Amino acid sequence: MVEPLPCARRAAPAEWPAEVIDVDGAESVPRLCQVVLDCADARSLAEFYRSLLSLVYRPGDEPPQAGAVDERGRDWLVLRTPDGVRQLAFQQVDRLPEVTWPQGQVPQQLHLDLTVASVEELRVQHERVLRLGGRLLRDRIDDPDEPLRVYADPAGHPFCVFVA
Repeated sequence: MVEPLPCARRAAPAEWPAEVIDVDGAESVPRLCQVVLDCADARSLAEFYRSLLSLVYRPGDEPPQAGAVDERGRDWLVLRTPDGVRQLAFQQVDRLPEVTWPQGQVPQQLHLDLTVASVEELRVQHERVLRLGGRLLRDRIDDPDEPLRVYADPAGHPFCVFVA
């Protein structure tokens, strides 16, 4: 039997160190780089989120010219903000079971939360999400405390758009 790595063991919260680890005399914690979504069609899903969130491809990840082979689109793509901050990455997998949450056997495991400023903007974004290929899973636009809509992207990953 292979011994699991220490980071793979579950520890009770009291067992985690309270202090930040010093590296070369400076406090050090990891930073979130990006969220990675597995998908059976990396280019298609990257295009959905690129359009929805007005992101840009990392240099070299742009779609190839018409008729050219899309090598990057069959492996790994990264989307960034126009000023270069990484946001989302897309990792090609052979097969991906579709999330069946909230009723089925396959849980959502992770979802993205997106915000808009008003209920009217939520309505506008609803039309964009549907036009880009997303589908509505749950509608709570009339919730007085937290109006929101839950969608599935073209690969089936859930994401929320709510008023903040």
